[in-house]
Amino acid sequence: MTTVERSRTTPTGAAEIMPFGGWEATEDDAVSGDSEALFRFPAADDPAPGTARLLVMSLYAAALGVAGIGVGIRAMITVIGGAPFWYVPSLASFGLLSVGLAVASFLSIHRPALPWLLLAAATLPLVADVLLAALY
Repeated sequence: MTTVERSRTTPTGAAEIMPFGGWEATEDDAVSGDSEALFRFPAADDPAPGTARLLVMSLYAAALGVAGIGVGIRAMITVIGGAPFWYVPSLASFGLLSVGLAVASFLSIHRPALPWLLLAAATLPLVADVLLAALY
């Protein structure tokens, strides 16, 4: 919506073809909905996160990714040597949980402590992945 257009509170013609209706967001919806959302993509008018904060979060996520690559290489060697049926799904589920938590931390970057809690929480399934890959 541009500054020239006015917000509509009536249904548009898209209501018949769109599965979620054709109501356009009003200014009241944007104020009440976006400010309370924990996870969202940054809007155009959001302030940029601090450079140091973004750098440290990116380095932390990169360290998680490098550890995940190590787990993947070790798991591939184990699977080639013969692994039980539960091994790959277990590693994959722990890895996906860790990636999901890391993504959620970046979607909540404008919150004060939530991104750090989510990155710390992303470490736990990755530690389980590392232990499973190393000890099996």
